[in-house]
Amino acid sequence: MKLISSTASPFVRKVRVVLHETGQTGDVEEIPVATTAINTAPEARAANPTGKIPALIPDDGSAIYDSRVITRYLDARAQAGLYPAGDGIWRMLTLEATADGLLEAAVLMVYEARLRPEAQQSPDWVEAQWGKVCGALDALNSDWIDDLNGPLSIGQIAVGCALGYLDFRHDARGWRTGREPLAAWYADFAERPSMQATIPAG
Repeated sequence: MKLISSTASPFVRKVRVVLHETGQTGDVEEIPVATTAINTAPEARAANPTGKIPALIPDDGSAIYDSRVITRYLDARAQAGLYPAGDGIWRMLTLEATADGLLEAAVLMVYEARLRPEAQQSPDWVEAQWGKVCGALDALNSDWIDDLNGPLSIGQIAVGCALGYLDFRHDARGWRTGREPLAAWYADFAERPSMQATIPAG
């Protein structure tokens, strides 16, 4: 299999952590690309019509894209159990969606600063995105700690990668303040070998 990737992408990191946790890193060749929302790498466009990464290309040459689809495929392939059976799946998918929503807002903040001319940037829009991040953080801190402290799951991996991205790109915002349970959970989770092996760069 091939993974169209970037070490700076938090959505790629989710996939890479799952590969580590499920023992599949040796089955995948990573194809690193330099791509942005306004300058899409041809490899990303060829694998995903929207040009977004990550994209996974199994040995049959087809393409699987969107991190949530890829991680579920990899979990099924390894029979790893990162997604619970029964009705618990809906809560887990909601936790994963909360983390991904946080990430989407945090990434848009970076895009605003990096990809738009300074005169066209909107501080109000940036703060609105940060408001979404904070809403997700508050919910994770108050409503999801029991889930985060349970057996390893895709929800934990998604949240871990989301918080890691905040440290990577928005550290000055101090997301830990007033969220001690979430901060304590992340301090432990970030030490997992899979997280240490996938620390973002770039």
